Amino acid sequence: MDLNALLLDYKQMVEKRIDELFPLCDVKYKKVIEAARYSLQGGGKRIRPVIMMEFCRLCGGDVRDALDFAVALEMIHTYSLIHDDLPCMDDDDMRRGKPSCHKAYGEDIALLSGDTLLTEAFFICANAPVSSDKVLKAISFLSSNAGLHGMIGGQVLDLSFEEEKPDAMALQDMYMRKTAALLIAAASIGCISAGKDDEETLKSAAKYGYNLGLAFQIIDDILDVTANEKVLGKPVGSDEKNNKTTFVSIYGLDKAFAIAAELSNMALDALDEIGGDTEALYEITNYLLDRNS
Repeated sequence: MDLNALLLDYKQMVEKRIDELFPLCDVKYKKVIEAARYSLQGGGKRIRPVIMMEFCRLCGGDVRDALDFAVALEMIHTYSLIHDDLPCMDDDDMRRGKPSCHKAYGEDIALLSGDTLLTEAFFICANAPVSSDKVLKAISFLSSNAGLHGMIGGQVLDLSFEEEKPDAMALQDMYMRKTAALLIAAASIGCISAGKDDEETLKSAAKYGYNLGLAFQIIDDILDVTANEKVLGKPVGSDEKNNKTTFVSIYGLDKAFAIAAELSNMALDALDEIGGDTEALYEITNYLLDRNS
């Protein structure tokens, strides 16, 4: 299969829907919309929406039934990046090869643009053109994985680890919340969108998102040490600058990559549990393991 073509098709579908659901409006407060769209349209692989829609297809659904949920998930991911880059968090000036939102629009508008994306994401979910049962389940999964015990909790742990030295288990717990939680939501909501929300399917989808998320974050750790800054689109070496413990600092590059590869294989095992045409998700999983940005 042509993975690049598939990713491009999904990306174009998502970005067209973003323009429809979150357009620039000529209002007095449009600056915050401009800032939010600046980051939301700032590139990126749209991996979370892709995974959600592909899980929907895998489970026998129409990918368009997952599209609005996929846009909402990407909005939440983008808000987290805007806030991540703020001086009070990771203090990064570049994101995806251009100035971070707060460098382009100021810290106040960047903060509010992140708040806007988070809030509008749930408005979009609530009005998705699918059954109310699917809407309620999707909102529940999205809020629980993006919220206190998911991404937010992971962000708090990440900040605390700048001052203390976590062991590998504590680091893995943080990665599960900060990164894997949204991928768990992506896979699970894809299944829900297709109407295949039995316990076993959702368990396997969560297993996929969990293992892929850990592998994804470990590869991020590796790229922060090894990547070309122009290709990566953001500064490298920020983990060391911020005194962060990572899988690379604990295990070294080779061992960290071996762990990521093992986790990717466990994600593939979860796909086998679901069955069906898993070729695209197999390709995506391997692509993320070998990425350079």
